Amino acid sequence: MQSDNMVYELKNVTKIYRNEGKEFTALKNVDLDIYEGEIFGIIGMSGAGKSTLVRTLNRLEDINEGQVNFFGQDIGRLKSKDLRKIRQSISMIFQSFNLLNQKTVLENVMLPLRIAGMNRNDRVKKAVEMLKVVGLEDKKDSYPARLSGGQKQRVAIARALAGDPKVLLSDEATSALDPKITEEILELLKEINRTRKLTIVIITHEMSVVEKICDRVAIIDEGKASEVGNVSDIFTNPKSTAGRRLVLPDNQEGRINPFEGSDPESRVIRIAFDGLSANEPFISNLVEDTGRKVNILSANTRSVGGIGYGQMVVELPKDRNDQDIVLDYFREKGLSILEVSA
Repeated sequence: MQSDNMVYELKNVTKIYRNEGKEFTALKNVDLDIYEGEIFGIIGMSGAGKSTLVRTLNRLEDINEGQVNFFGQDIGRLKSKDLRKIRQSISMIFQSFNLLNQKTVLENVMLPLRIAGMNRNDRVKKAVEMLKVVGLEDKKDSYPARLSGGQKQRVAIARALAGDPKVLLSDEATSALDPKITEEILELLKEINRTRKLTIVIITHEMSVVEKICDRVAIIDEGKASEVGNVSDIFTNPKSTAGRRLVLPDNQEGRINPFEGSDPESRVIRIAFDGLSANEPFISNLVEDTGRKVNILSANTRSVGGIGYGQMVVELPKDRNDQDIVLDYFREKGLSILEVSA
């Protein structure tokens, strides 16, 4: 989903940390646009700079160079009063939930409303409404210690929504949850995005999270935005080394090609296909139509933005002419080809 309204425009954003005379550049000349109503992913390995990047979006981190524009306003130039007002439009949820254990669920959700100066009756009404949105109105009098991890994250989401923000930032919010609960939280965020037209920015190190929920994604690698685009485009045809690491199936230890062919000189390719071609037996058809065979090293399917996509890693025949015939055949079938070894 993308509208003409730009929520964030990052221009040449650079962040340098200095400590005891040493410098570390966490972000290097990052350019990024995020549009109203979309779910935007920021993904990278640990230490890539993604958490620093998200903290620039609400100016929890000041930058050394560049601009972070929020609905056209350079937040780096705002005075404290104006910055506080802007931050009321930007809510955040975290891996650790950040709930106050001595307060009830209802009181936790009411907290930002009390800080904003809303009267108690309106605070209670709004908090109950938000708990209904996340399916926890029956837990309003419980304390966080009595809740599961998934329920705690739902409370955190209700609290984040209470102030009617324009943007929700999610910083590794599902990393501490098991796969089933993660799936439920992601579905909840998708529903909130759909019904409330809320712009959501997801920070994660897991490509599976991006594939399930995001419209577009930025891949952060060593402080740079190495690739930005539609999730489906990056899944089928990643252009950067970091993108290839993230989308290859069963990748191990960050290697681009964890699969070994039968010979050190083997050529190995990754084939990606969407749901339209997933039912076609193109490997069988290849053998029948050309007489050439390939060695299947890995295959899986996954949902990307609600559409079924598949990928297969295969070893090509040893003969160079046969390799060309196979590659031409796959390309004629409209399959996306990525060579992962040569």
